Amino acid sequence: MEKKKKRRKSLATKNAIAGYLFISPFLIGLFAFMFIPLLESLRMCFSQVNINVDEHKFSMVFSGLSNFKKVFLVDPEFVRLLVDELIRMVLDVPATIIFSFFIAVLLNQKFKGRGLVRSIFFLPVILSAGVMVGLETNNTLLQGMQDVIKESNQMSSSITGVLEKILVTTGGSSSVFMEYVFGIVNHVYDIAIASGIQIIIFLSGLQTISQSMFEAAKIEGATEWESFWKITVPMISSLILVNVVYTIIDFFIRTDNQVMEKISETMTQKMDYGFTTAMAWVYFMIVMVVIGVVSAIISKRVYYYE
Repeated sequence: MEKKKKRRKSLATKNAIAGYLFISPFLIGLFAFMFIPLLESLRMCFSQVNINVDEHKFSMVFSGLSNFKKVFLVDPEFVRLLVDELIRMVLDVPATIIFSFFIAVLLNQKFKGRGLVRSIFFLPVILSAGVMVGLETNNTLLQGMQDVIKESNQMSSSITGVLEKILVTTGGSSSVFMEYVFGIVNHVYDIAIASGIQIIIFLSGLQTISQSMFEAAKIEGATEWESFWKITVPMISSLILVNVVYTIIDFFIRTDNQVMEKISETMTQKMDYGFTTAMAWVYFMIVMVVIGVVSAIISKRVYYYE
């Protein structure tokens, strides 16, 4: 027993060392290039920043919590935009996880042209790159097509528009659920674009599940549906946690995030660096709290196996 415990401890130690080695480039880069700027921005949160454009210098005068009071009590937009983005995150993240998991399960099946289909679903990763996002936002043709699609989706004479009105206006909890479903359908393009990395992570996890487990379950009389919930979901639960955290972070730093747009506009147009850094730090802390709460909830359902 003692030998087994020592082996387990040594294996855990080796895994921990390997993990730290993998993240060591990030840690080195963080302390070498980001640690001092983070401290400087933290100083700006509690200071009034005066910029001298002619000499290309700035000075900071300690102002206490005035910038944070301005964030929560004076500025009329930040809190409202933050609440709107949190609500949108609660709606979009589950849809993205479910969509990416469903597509990964389909792509894990054996069929002709599987490599081509996988490549097609990897396109969102390429399309979400900075160059493609710039082309999409600056291209008048794509913007025109997007406007046409939105107008067609909002047409009350269309079948989906009439169906949406019937199902949403019935009242009760079912109408709220249907409104959520139609909201997802209306921006399924955004969900597909944001699901590329998650699909790859889920697909890699599905391929690590031993087929002998499914064969044993089949021999015992388990159906495909039971094998999915008793084998596939538990074995992939750790990657669900990874994808949820990744999706939340990706959502909060998206280019169409209203809070990010406000912080950027305040910094570039008003050049109020004290107020800007206060908003950024408040936003950062709220994001960390959300990730911590979600991770704590999901980690209780995660199944780890050796």
